[in-house]
Amino acid sequence: MRIVLLGAPGSGKGTQSQRLVQRFGIPQVSTGDLLRSAVARGTPLGLAAKDAMQAGKLVDDSIVLGMIRERMGDADTAGGFILDGFPRNLAQAAALDKLLGQVGKPLTAVVLLDVDYTELTRRIAGRRSCQQCGSVYNIYTMPLGEQPRCQQCSDKPLLFQRPDDNEATVVNRLQVYEQQTRPLVEYYRKQGLLRVINAQGDIDDITRLLVDALAVTTAKPARKKKAVKKKKAVAKKAARKVARKATSRPAPKPVTKTTRKSVKKKADKKVAKKKAAKKAARKVATPIVKKPAKKAAKKVAKKAAKKAAKKAGKKVARKAAKKVAKGR
Repeated sequence: MRIVLLGAPGSGKGTQSQRLVQRFGIPQVSTGDLLRSAVARGTPLGLAAKDAMQAGKLVDDSIVLGMIRERMGDADTAGGFILDGFPRNLAQAAALDKLLGQVGKPLTAVVLLDVDYTELTRRIAGRRSCQQCGSVYNIYTMPLGEQPRCQQCSDKPLLFQRPDDNEATVVNRLQVYEQQTRPLVEYYRKQGLLRVINAQGDIDDITRLLVDALAVTTAKPARKKKAVKKKKAVAKKAARKVARKATSRPAPKPVTKTTRKSVKKKADKKVAKKKAAKKAARKVATPIVKKPAKKAAKKVAKKAAKKAAKKAGKKVARKAAKKVAKGR
């Protein structure tokens, strides 16, 4: 799981991040920690960040993104990570999406820890931190006495209040959040990554809500992955079937002059056979049709012959009669 925890200052992002680290064994990637580490190690990005901080300027987004890119190359981020403190505005969110896409580690979920602003003011004003281990406590939810001490470190050092963790600065910080960071809620909602949980109440209850939200989120990509895998398997099977058919068929013969002649010869033979069949059919049908016509012709011829004979007989008789008459 690769997640971003969103929420106003004091919403409990740090506390819940630590709990997710313990539960899932994935690292919390804090931009503040990255900056401090890079400055301490004297890396090129750390030196650039140090120059900006010493000049009283905000550290450029490109420097922070460069540090995140380097962090994504570490082995412990292979199973996922929790981004804390970044992105803080739309420009950073878009740049982060691009960077994570390039390194092949896009976000799987963004969880908004939703808390009423009145409650946030109380939380921030009561927040105390350990300078040694970085653990965060709240004197209102975890009473630690008049001199609160760290419960994680063996020497139990005194906790301190950050300069910006007082009621005087809370209003200003919430206004900045509302103007710059709040628009990220809609940005991630449109991407289908956003999950919202009520982060007021018991810390353990909030953790359960957070884990449930992440369980729903991480289940979806798994189902999608399975469906994609199935589609690929079907496509491969179909491709193999087509390939087998293609190899089993004889290769088509090339069309040459001889091939064209043989094709024409076959076509001519077919035509000749059809003509011969028609002629034979006519011959068979002719005697049946013409026999009665021949008989009729013979009758007519006999009648004509009799007539001619009668006529010829009469002529002979007349001639004989004339001869007899002359002899008288």
